[in-house]
Amino acid sequence: MKAVKGVTGRAVPLNKADVDTDQIMPKQFLKRIERSGFGPYAFHDWKKDPDFVMNVPDYQGAPIMLAQQNFGCGSSREHAVWGLEDAGVEAVIAPSFGDIFRNNSSKVGLLTIVLPQEDVDHLMSRHEELPTAELVIDVEAQTVAVADGSWSRHFDLDPFVKHRLLNGLDDIGLTMQHEADIATFETTRSPLKPDTSRAGEGTLKVG
Repeated sequence: MKAVKGVTGRAVPLNKADVDTDQIMPKQFLKRIERSGFGPYAFHDWKKDPDFVMNVPDYQGAPIMLAQQNFGCGSSREHAVWGLEDAGVEAVIAPSFGDIFRNNSSKVGLLTIVLPQEDVDHLMSRHEELPTAELVIDVEAQTVAVADGSWSRHFDLDPFVKHRLLNGLDDIGLTMQHEADIATFETTRSPLKPDTSRAGEGTLKVG
């Protein structure tokens, strides 16, 4: 995944609580075997309403989403995260998130930020009134600020998640940090065990 140092841009105010993964990515689109291409299907059912906030021209393409309590609750559905990411959403700000959704987000570089309810409500009102206003998110400093500098807040971020984001490390990237140790292990392990080295070229060989 790409490194996430920060996000700057407009914010779409999705002023709804308990937005579940079934609404973010409806079940009929889970048949795809690719991880990409889910963006057009994000919030598919809600987009049928022409007044739905993501249909408003001023908010289209906004890299930041504002949401209410318990965003991403419901079923364990990685496709919901993939859909938001593919739709161009790079960060979601809310008072709380579904635990599994937030964990899935950290693995693909979708930044989830928890702010107090009053701060989210402030941003929600501001961006409903000023659709073209921008926010600036700094991952290293762990801050969210309005572009003119008149408002800023610090947010908590798990140190391990921060490390992953700043260095662009998904699960495979984390594993490959230990590539030298893995190679050493493969040269010293018993030949009676399956060969999992790259030399096996995808085949499973027993010594």
